[in-house]
Amino acid sequence: MKNLFDISGKVAVVTGGSRGIGAMIARGFVENGARVYITARKEAELQATCAELSQYGECVAIASDLSRMEGIAAFAGAVLEKEDRLDILVNNAGATWGAEIDEFPESGWDKTMDLNVKSIFFLTQKFLPALRAAGDADDPARVINIGSVNGITHPHMTNYAYSASKAAVHQLTRHMGADLAPQGVNVNGIAPGFFPSKMTAHLLDHAEEFSKGIPRGRLGDAGDAAGTAIYLSSRASAWMTGQVLVLDGGLVANAG
Repeated sequence: MKNLFDISGKVAVVTGGSRGIGAMIARGFVENGARVYITARKEAELQATCAELSQYGECVAIASDLSRMEGIAAFAGAVLEKEDRLDILVNNAGATWGAEIDEFPESGWDKTMDLNVKSIFFLTQKFLPALRAAGDADDPARVINIGSVNGITHPHMTNYAYSASKAAVHQLTRHMGADLAPQGVNVNGIAPGFFPSKMTAHLLDHAEEFSKGIPRGRLGDAGDAAGTAIYLSSRASAWMTGQVLVLDGGLVANAG
């Protein structure tokens, strides 16, 4: 029963790894001995995060645009040039768009859906041979899809494409989890609540007030994100697949 949460020596990819929850998870992996590839679209920000994380362990930055099939193929190819197996894939890259329902543009809808849903499926597809090569019956390879509580309950915002995309991520996680389990690949998800990030920056001015509606009384932090991802990547969760863990301090449970 020892070392149930050990991920040392594993190879991980974290998309959207330059900031927010992605950077929190990447740091947790690096500090616990994994070799971590991070990717994001903005090169300067990505390299800055990589330099910071490299103080704690092994981190490699590869810039990409995962909203396009060409970018997905290029990023997967760049990683697979260096690695013949992949133990952990965290599909975290995402976008959001807000507009009133009468004015919501097709461009915003497509941008959100392409990055939040389409890229998860096709990037996982590209990495499947390496994931299958890494997993075995005792310790499968892991795919972790980052959803959202907005895909579970009414978000009370005008982020229609985002909430729909995250609900799709949760269902895709269940579907892929069942299909890939016999192949040595576990697929699970995390549905985060309110974590400080660029995506939630417009709400941070009201963070103290917002925290009052969270039963745990605070926002999520780096330890919460990294700890949950490490659990889903380690021997401790080897028998769990097709599940979405709600990581929100009790917000969804409190919604009724």
